[in-house]
Amino acid sequence: MINQFEIATNISNDLIDLCKPPEEPERWNAGLVLPYALTKGTRGYIEKVALQINIAYRDACYDACLVMVRRLIETLIIECFECYKMRSKIEDGNGNYFFLRDLIIAFLAESAWKPSQNIKRYLPALKEVGDKSAHSKNYNAFRQD
Repeated sequence: MINQFEIATNISNDLIDLCKPPEEPERWNAGLVLPYALTKGTRGYIEKVALQINIAYRDACYDACLVMVRRLIETLIIECFECYKMRSKIEDGNGNYFFLRDLIIAFLAESAWKPSQNIKRYLPALKEVGDKSAHSKNYNAFRQD
């Protein structure tokens, strides 16, 4: 005799497995904000954050997109200082990195590189809108953000 409860349980379990999101996001059509070529072959964690930025934007998850943009900015600033062996310029006395606001100030003031006028203009603005998406209970980002 067929146990209907067992069959229903098996089908339910199969559906749960089939509906799980993938372990890794798909890379197809994911260059909406940052072309994949910009981060391909860099560091895996940079590639993954850039991919998540694109997927969040594609799926209209604009707060998530901006939070990830904020994270990418922070990561890239730290990478710059580490590349130039100047990590101590962006750490407190306990070896912790500065907050993003202070990382941006240090990055823009550093004489080892020359940020473009666009970077000087938009970096603080990107941080500000990323902060709103990450920390404001009343703010919701839109595509134009």
